[in-house]
Amino acid sequence: MELDKMDENDWKYHGEGNKSLVVSHLQHCKVLRLLKFPSEDSAHTRQTAEQAFRHIPNIVDYSKYVMKPLLGEKYVHSGEVVKLPLDFVRQLSLKVQQERPELRCDKVMDTFSGCGLCLPNLTQLPLHHLRDHSPPICVEIKPKCGFLPFSRHITKECKCKVCRFCMHQHYKLANGKWKRLSRYCPLDLFSGSKQRMYVALKNLLEEPQNNLKIFKGGELIFSCKDDAKQQPELNDLIQHLRPYFPHSNSLYNGHQPGKAVLNEFIQVICSALLSGGDSNRSGEPRKVHLSESRPHCEASPFPRDLLRNGNHGLPKDSVLAKILQVQMLDNLDIEGIYPLYKRVEQYLEEFPRERNRLQIDGPYNETFMDTVKNCPSEDDGSVEYAVGKVHQYRVAMTAKDCSVMITFAPCEEDEEHQLNLEKPRFTYSVSILDLDPKPYEGIPHQNKLDTKIVNYYLRSTQAPPPSSLYKERQECTLLFHAV
Repeated sequence: MELDKMDENDWKYHGEGNKSLVVSHLQHCKVLRLLKFPSEDSAHTRQTAEQAFRHIPNIVDYSKYVMKPLLGEKYVHSGEVVKLPLDFVRQLSLKVQQERPELRCDKVMDTFSGCGLCLPNLTQLPLHHLRDHSPPICVEIKPKCGFLPFSRHITKECKCKVCRFCMHQHYKLANGKWKRLSRYCPLDLFSGSKQRMYVALKNLLEEPQNNLKIFKGGELIFSCKDDAKQQPELNDLIQHLRPYFPHSNSLYNGHQPGKAVLNEFIQVICSALLSGGDSNRSGEPRKVHLSESRPHCEASPFPRDLLRNGNHGLPKDSVLAKILQVQMLDNLDIEGIYPLYKRVEQYLEEFPRERNRLQIDGPYNETFMDTVKNCPSEDDGSVEYAVGKVHQYRVAMTAKDCSVMITFAPCEEDEEHQLNLEKPRFTYSVSILDLDPKPYEGIPHQNKLDTKIVNYYLRSTQAPPPSSLYKERQECTLLFHAV
């Protein structure tokens, strides 16, 4: 990428989150990520530029020195900091403005620093030749927290029985964030049981919210609508997917082919999420059981009487096992972390110059990583222990909010990185993204939010028995049932 010859017409709008906007290159498998700021901050050009020059390198360092060693080299792409011509950035901002969702336009793209992050376009397969194959399908999943907390600091018993995602659904519904409850439960996805994973992914397809997006050839084809009242159209998705599963008709003797397409599609996603484990002598993937808490959520729609079937776990090197391991660095819960945060704050009031030594705002380097890895297990009352646990919590929060990208396309039998399925065969890649550092200053907000979510859940509902919830649908099998 020649920075002195950048042309805004070579790039198109790709998507955006709360803090940044992404554009993708029309020819090359590259994306640029640029920061966003509140509209009212656009007058403070110097401050916003300085913030970008600090924040973008921090994102790269945090990914390279913290998340990549924890999650695995093959899953994490750190990217590189680029200094873009300001004329290019301003023209690009004008070009993409008309494509941005209205609800995101309360913030503007940074056009003052020229500082950006260049990353591979994970919706594409770099070695995939479009002339010979169908365009790749990419599934982006935000899995959320995959375990129930087990900390002795927890004061409300429901937190040890119902997962944070399922409780948060009720709070979001009440606040108008969503119009319908999602039946997706992260504990089902992280279970390693293909039946439970199937149900989790089926529920994501029925109600994706902001936890599922699907791309075809780099173009978004399935996601939650901007208007939360509208449900995404599964029939349209089936039409996009049908050419990738040409044998699906024969599975149902030609009846309900849409079911067969979605069934095979979900199985491909499951296989990718469980791939990457090493093998023991018997040739079976080595399984790992990471959670010390109960293995299921009482709000999950999965029938409880089927939970006893088999001793499931995640393959040791699978992407979900890696993510869950990092999430579980939060072994105190916010209720145990918040008092330690206050200990650090009290110390910094007395010794403000210690903020740099304790790396409260970075730098995110090997020293920071050593603090995360070597934090003592017992509280000795020191500020060093408190800082170590706070840093571990922040890293765990990054893993709880990350996204997984699964990109696949039909391949020939001799291609590498194939999914172990019958027919058809797919070449695939699995990556983890959205790995920004979580701000130290956000801990009081997390503490208040946790209290609000739990109190609202307790006031608004008693969790119904999971089996009665699920009886509204057909019995759980590995076949996709009609929506």
